[in-house]
Amino acid sequence: MRKENIGIEQYNSCNLCPRNCKVDRGFQKGYCRVGDKIKVARAALHMWEEPCISASSGSGTVFFSGCTMGCVFCQNKEISRGEAGKEISMERLVDIFFELADKGANNINLVTGDMFIPSIRVAIEVARNRGIRIPFLLNTSSYLRVDSVRSLDGLIDIYLPDMKYIRDEDAVRYSSARDYVDICKNAIEEMVNQQPKCEFITNAKGENIIKKGVIVRHLLMPGMLIQAKMIVRYLHERYGDDIYISLMNQYTPGSQLEKYPEINRRVTQREYDSLVNYAAQIGVTNGFMQVGETACDSFIPVFDLEGV
Repeated sequence: MRKENIGIEQYNSCNLCPRNCKVDRGFQKGYCRVGDKIKVARAALHMWEEPCISASSGSGTVFFSGCTMGCVFCQNKEISRGEAGKEISMERLVDIFFELADKGANNINLVTGDMFIPSIRVAIEVARNRGIRIPFLLNTSSYLRVDSVRSLDGLIDIYLPDMKYIRDEDAVRYSSARDYVDICKNAIEEMVNQQPKCEFITNAKGENIIKKGVIVRHLLMPGMLIQAKMIVRYLHERYGDDIYISLMNQYTPGSQLEKYPEINRRVTQREYDSLVNYAAQIGVTNGFMQVGETACDSFIPVFDLEGV
């Protein structure tokens, strides 16, 4: 007989994500490649998020194993395929939150925790009851059911969703994610409903630190400049200055892309500059851009169970 954990019943016939695979994750892995036990590959201060998230103290990132997507270009294959990581208890996850807070983290950054939302929900409640005071941030692909996002209302202070595509044919080809566009739009809509305005504080070092709100990321991919501009336009027309838009140029191709020659290269500076200039031209003022050499392996963390 399997030992039941708090909130585990939602894993029994899992439909947390749009895959709706309905497997009993206590006995077999879902499409996400993980079971019902929380699995974490790294928990450490991270300095490479947007400035208002990391600042000089760092973001307290918890990298979960598994993923609801299937991106052929994934930079974190070790964990997204569920290969790296260690199964931990709910109590250990709560302790990790406090350990990161004690190290000075600006927030608790739940990276790709979509598969463990029932467990995360309870862990946040326990941590808050025990007195944790820093914000919780959900760092997500946006391939989430609205019900799953809604279940986090009042628990997540900052949402950091991706908007990877605005053309479903690309979502299917590169991420095996049918209906990604509508699902992503609906998930982000619920996130903004929960956190309709970005709020910041200024710390003792004069840094602006986000406390509440939504920052939508888009990773520019080679040959997809038009799609990227369509995404920026959609977000700006729909949400205006209520959200921030983060435009990323760190796409890093790997050896697994031999079958996808059209995206088997890095993004050029000219492509990225064109996207940033377009965002400015249509009136985006709340945004982030990347500078310098970000498309390199040094920006990918080592998933060596640090802090787990």
